[in-house]
Amino acid sequence: MIKKFILIIIFGFLSTSCEDVIDVDLETADPRLVIDASLSWVKGTQGNLQVIKLTLTAPFFDDTIPPANGATVTVEDSNNNIFTFIEQDNSGVYLNNTFIPEINGVYNLTIIYENEVYTATETLIPVTSIDFVEQNNNGGFSGDEIEIKAYYTDPEDEENYYLFQFVNNQYITTLEVYDDEFNNGNQIFGYYSHEDLKSSDQLTIKISGISEQHYEFFNILLQQRDDESGDPFETQPATIRGNCVNQTNPDNYPLGYFRVTETDVFTYTVQ
Repeated sequence: MIKKFILIIIFGFLSTSCEDVIDVDLETADPRLVIDASLSWVKGTQGNLQVIKLTLTAPFFDDTIPPANGATVTVEDSNNNIFTFIEQDNSGVYLNNTFIPEINGVYNLTIIYENEVYTATETLIPVTSIDFVEQNNNGGFSGDEIEIKAYYTDPEDEENYYLFQFVNNQYITTLEVYDDEFNNGNQIFGYYSHEDLKSSDQLTIKISGISEQHYEFFNILLQQRDDESGDPFETQPATIRGNCVNQTNPDNYPLGYFRVTETDVFTYTVQ
């Protein structure tokens, strides 16, 4: 009886201790502007419809991302054309339908928000097309995952940087960046695999030409988000600054990136 009584006390203590609420006191900071300005000219389209999304940083435990409302957003090209982006219904989504894409054209972004001026400059980078897509049904560590390889031919005698986006019909997006340091002029591939990928899924594959600066930005960003990392001696995550600058108050720097690219899109149905 004594032993049973002691066990009941122990189990009771464990069960109540598991219900303790731990309050995490996190430091707070003033919101920063987050700029998602990815202007993409899809091959075979006019490319006149473009979207820029502006949001604000939020506390860690918040479930919603606040939009940045009331900004003045313009993009100017090297031919002195000015494209004004208009906000849609206080959503933080700014739209323009008169954009003129030009390969290797230089574009200047200007955002005026809360009496501060943010700017960035980028060149519209061309991209090669996807040649074909290859599927392997025996991939992954266990040999039962579907692997997708999207082949493309890298142009010779020039440095090229690529952003791959894989979007399946479950709206799961995977991003990868590649360079041609060891594959210049060769046919190479972008790689995608997901444990939930199955036959009849529709996969949208996008390849975009990006600048070296954007490649470096995205490469660091993806490394910090790698779920398989965990080396205790690796560099700890830090704030990654893009190419957007606050001209009015440099200390109040924005997050995000302004890029202008040509994009090729390939739709593939998983076999």
